[in-house]
Amino acid sequence: MSSPNADLISIYEKNKASSSSPALATCKALMDILETDNSATYAEFVAKLQKVIETFESIEPLIEVQSISEIFLRFITLTASEYQSIDEMRKALKLRGNLFLDKVVNCTQKIVKYGHPFIYEGSNILVHSYSPVVLETFLFVKKLGKRFCVYVTKSAPDNSGEIMYNKLKAHGIQCSLILDAAIGHFIEKVDMVMVGADGVVENGGIINKIGTYPLALCAKAFNKPLYVLAESYKFIRHYPLNQADIPQPIRGSDKRIRRKSGTVDESGPLVDYTPPNYITLLHTDLGTLTTAAVSDVLIQLYL
Repeated sequence: MSSPNADLISIYEKNKASSSSPALATCKALMDILETDNSATYAEFVAKLQKVIETFESIEPLIEVQSISEIFLRFITLTASEYQSIDEMRKALKLRGNLFLDKVVNCTQKIVKYGHPFIYEGSNILVHSYSPVVLETFLFVKKLGKRFCVYVTKSAPDNSGEIMYNKLKAHGIQCSLILDAAIGHFIEKVDMVMVGADGVVENGGIINKIGTYPLALCAKAFNKPLYVLAESYKFIRHYPLNQADIPQPIRGSDKRIRRKSGTVDESGPLVDYTPPNYITLLHTDLGTLTTAAVSDVLIQLYL
């Protein structure tokens, strides 16, 4: 007989294989748990779901997994006290869960709607790493017939920028793959910087792929607008003051990497924090927001 954790890992991995992002996989997996739940009381149900969420967060220690889990749990249980029986409550929870899942699935198209007007004819855009929502925005702009050029950072250590570059190239969008260290050279040539986000924190700053912060510093120094495209389910109740405030499992850990010359210690953070004063606007499925508006949106999402 398989262990409960093994079953949860199997459920998560199954949904991850058919999902475009870890957040969507988490949402689908939570719905699978909800569909088969047989808890006798509301308290038992919440305790069970919280343990499931902890397991998913350990499988995929990403801020978007943490944020969507918290918002999902809050959203589906918002009206739980209105029902007299556990069966009525379970039915209502499933309905609200499906409603939440539909919202998550439709997030990208709403962001594209708000973000695409900022890309004008002849734009030169610098992007970092691979972001599905940024890619979808570019594809939509391409369909409108606008001409634009994208510079994509290679995005070490996993070189995820190559994924973005290959997808843009496959769709006939003019693009160039550049070294991360070359952003200071190319920032002079671009009109704007556009990035996705792993998470949006309380003060309007973002946590994203390592290298986003120095890119934001460069953009600020050259007076280039920095636009962030992010789903509202990535908004999280966290208030980092510096890089060290990013939770360790999300930030990444120190790694020992073997080189030809021997084994050396290398610090390997996977994400960094970009403060709100470096961000021009956030394009979200709830609309285009200033960084100052994020705290109000968080209140609406979590209360």
